[in-house]
Amino acid sequence: MAALRRATAVLGALGAAGAAAAVWGFGIERHLYTVRRHVVRVLEPGEAPIRILHISDAHMAPWQRRKQRWMSRLVGLRPDLVISTGDSLGHTDGIDGIRTALAPLAGVPGVFVHGTNDIWGPGPRNPFRYFSAPSKKKPKAVRLDTASLDAFMTDDLGWHSVDNNATTIDVRGRRIRLFGVGDAHHGLDDLEAAEDALAAQPETSLMLGVAHAPYRRVLDPFTDLGADMIFAGHTHGGQVRIPFYGALVANCDIPLRQARGLSAWTHRGRTVPLNVSAGLGHSIWAPVRFACRPEVSLITLAPRL
Repeated sequence: MAALRRATAVLGALGAAGAAAAVWGFGIERHLYTVRRHVVRVLEPGEAPIRILHISDAHMAPWQRRKQRWMSRLVGLRPDLVISTGDSLGHTDGIDGIRTALAPLAGVPGVFVHGTNDIWGPGPRNPFRYFSAPSKKKPKAVRLDTASLDAFMTDDLGWHSVDNNATTIDVRGRRIRLFGVGDAHHGLDDLEAAEDALAAQPETSLMLGVAHAPYRRVLDPFTDLGADMIFAGHTHGGQVRIPFYGALVANCDIPLRQARGLSAWTHRGRTVPLNVSAGLGHSIWAPVRFACRPEVSLITLAPRL
């Protein structure tokens, strides 16, 4: 009888802990937006620092006004450059929310790539399948208004697409080359096109690589091409992390320890800083974050010591 009472107490405690974790993950943490700040020393001695706002994976839906208001205040971080690594949209009517969120950043130099969720709308799916294998696009997914998103980012904000492309922009009086690829998670990356576009750009002392999904087949050639730093998103930082352990999944082939935050990527003897944003959102069909707060990154590029 005593053993039965102990077992019942243990099961009750586990059930209460699970319920508390669910309430936290579904109802609280996914709204606790935060700014992760890092200093990365890749500039030449004597060069002025550059503040980069890295935004990713907003997965915006029209009713997410709290997120829209928070993002609209990011201009207060006074970034010199904005890098968006995609999945801005998360609903067929998400474009108006993105306009509200990003409009204050108009005039700040920026570049962007797309994730697949900027092209195809989300559909119902079992969120637990995410833990067994990388996610796949639903065959009957709804096509989103990517053209309107592009027009807003290029015409209204003044940003440049580096989706399988490259560009050179002025940031605080200095020229920076940026290049990127489309979403490697669904085979939309075209490295050859990005390389050709990069070859047409003038030489600069600073070059940055931009991708949505940090697959090895993207990170390795970016490193070989001479990127001084690489920016990516897609992973959601694992979205559900185990405290003191980390991510359970990355939804790509990057090592789990690098599924979120600033780390280093090495290939063929060359090492560059890599920032993988855990992003600001989630699929509307999996509205949860646990031990993985939604985030943007403020990266300050500083001179080497």
